[in-house]
Amino acid sequence: MDTKLDITNAKILITGGHGFLGKGLCALLAKQGCTNITALKHSDCNLTNQEDTFKLFDTQRPDLVFHLAARVGGIGANSNSPGQFFYDNMAMGLNVLEAARRYRTIKVVNVGTVCAYPKFTPTPFIEEELWNGYPEETNAPYGVAKRALLVMCQSYRKQYGCNFVMAFPTNLYGPGDNFDPATSHVIPAMIVKCCAAYKDDLKQVILWGDGTPTREFLYVDDAAKALILTAEYYNDPLPMNIGTGKEISMKNLAEQIKGLVGFTGEINWDTPRPNGQPRRMLDTSRAAKFIDFMATTPFKDGLKETIEWYMKNKY
Repeated sequence: MDTKLDITNAKILITGGHGFLGKGLCALLAKQGCTNITALKHSDCNLTNQEDTFKLFDTQRPDLVFHLAARVGGIGANSNSPGQFFYDNMAMGLNVLEAARRYRTIKVVNVGTVCAYPKFTPTPFIEEELWNGYPEETNAPYGVAKRALLVMCQSYRKQYGCNFVMAFPTNLYGPGDNFDPATSHVIPAMIVKCCAAYKDDLKQVILWGDGTPTREFLYVDDAAKALILTAEYYNDPLPMNIGTGKEISMKNLAEQIKGLVGFTGEINWDTPRPNGQPRRMLDTSRAAKFIDFMATTPFKDGLKETIEWYMKNKY
């Protein structure tokens, strides 16, 4: 690994600091002794507005930025609002990175997405395959915006010497996730449906697609740990995958959630609905090499904790 950046005494700004990943990152940074942390929420600053973003950086003068703020959602949300997904993610990234350059931020960890990879990327996805095709159509605007921000990071590094790095995490899950059926990702969406069916003693749950696609899932606390290691050790212009290197089919996932919830009815599939990308699984060897990261939370344990949190807080 490279020489460690001492972040303990750094002035840290986390965009999206009150979001799902942001809360976990704040807690872990505090646990490691960081005391000067600003966790930004949407109402604090409109990052799609350049003037507001510049004012924020002029006031805060951060040494280290974790850019987590993003407009995110599942297949339905992406399909319904592609323009908004592209604009908001592009604008936020443009403004944050330019402000970081202007106000001489020492380092920015920019968070990308597995959705940026081409639709038919060979599995496991390696970073060099990022440009070998167009992303899956339902989330392409989101994915392309994140690709463009990678180019911006690399260009600013070349022209201005900015230490802007980019991590590409796989799908996240865990306690505190977004369980809104209109905007949630697949795990919380399945949990909501199975819990509702269990509570109402329904005979079936209907899920999108045909159940054949595979996905890789990373527990939110493991993702937070990886981002801290990225800030401390990663200084390369190439993007870096963050994940587990393991995939699971939607059918298998649904059966696991069904069992943990206690639902005994049928899982049926709404096959006219889109599947999304056929397979997703990251090659995580770069993260192992550069930041010595390996996910440690067993999937079934993380899934159980997520369901228990939902049933206690949202059910």
